[in-house]
Amino acid sequence: MQRGLLRSSIAVLLLSAAAFAQSQSGESLGDIARANRAKQQAQEASGATPRVITNRDLPAGSSGLPESSPSDPMTQVSGVNRPDRYADQQLSNRLAAEQHAAGQWKARIQDQENRIADLQARIDHVNAAIHNSVGTAQYDTPANRYQAVQTERLAMMQQMLDQQKRRLAMMEDAARRVGMNQ
Repeated sequence: MQRGLLRSSIAVLLLSAAAFAQSQSGESLGDIARANRAKQQAQEASGATPRVITNRDLPAGSSGLPESSPSDPMTQVSGVNRPDRYADQQLSNRLAAEQHAAGQWKARIQDQENRIADLQARIDHVNAAIHNSVGTAQYDTPANRYQAVQTERLAMMQQMLDQQKRRLAMMEDAARRVGMNQ
C-alpha cells in the first residue's frame, strides 16, 4: 500500500516538474506561429518576394564555360584545365593499392604455407612415434589400443593436410587471377 502511494507521488512530482519546466521555457508554439505569420505578411506588404529562377529564364545558348574534354568532369564544372597530376595521382594510388593487396596475399599465402609445414611436422612426429613403438616394420596393424588411436589420429591429420594444401592452391590461384605474380 505504501509502495503504491510512494510510486504515485513520485510520478505526480515528475509530471509537475516537466510541466513547470515547459511553461518556463519561453514562448509557446502559438506565439512563434503568430510571429512567423506576421513576418510573412510584412514581406508580402513590402513587395520583396524572392525571385524564383527556372530553366525558362536561362538563355538557350552556351553556358559561358569554355569547351573541355568530357573525360575530366572538373574541367566541365570549373572551366579550368587540370594538369596530368590528377591522372598521375590516380595511377600512384592504384599502384599503392595493388602493392598493399599483393602484400596481403603474400602474407596470407605464407601463413597458409606455415600451417601446412606445422601440420606436416606433427604428422611426421606421430608417424615416427607409432613406428618406434612397434619395433619392426613387418606389422601394418597397430599392436595395442594406443597405437590404434594414434593411427586414427594420423589419418585425420592427413585429411586436414590435404584440405590445407587444396586451400593453398586456391589462394595461389586467386592471387594470380587478381594479377599478383607468385
